[in-house]
Amino acid sequence: MIEGILLTVYQIYFYMVIVYILMSWLPNARESFIGELLGKFVEPYLSPFRRFIPPLFGVLDISPIIALLVLRLALVGLLSIVQYFLL
Repeated sequence: MIEGILLTVYQIYFYMVIVYILMSWLPNARESFIGELLGKFVEPYLSPFRRFIPPLFGVLDISPIIALLVLRLALVGLLSIVQYFLL
């Protein structure tokens, strides 16, 4: 039950981050209503990674990839904790 909720929340947030990243490729997409709404949810999570991981060659931002990996590791950790306490 709890595992299912955690997985669902993870998947929703994962896809929100992916869509927000892809919106950066389209001109003025982040200035739309959906772009601003996604930015309010996603940007607070991505900004610490952008602060510590500089863009490669000045243009390639790999911080969202690292942020998604950290998000996945957090999910695995939470699932392990939940499974430990449910045994």
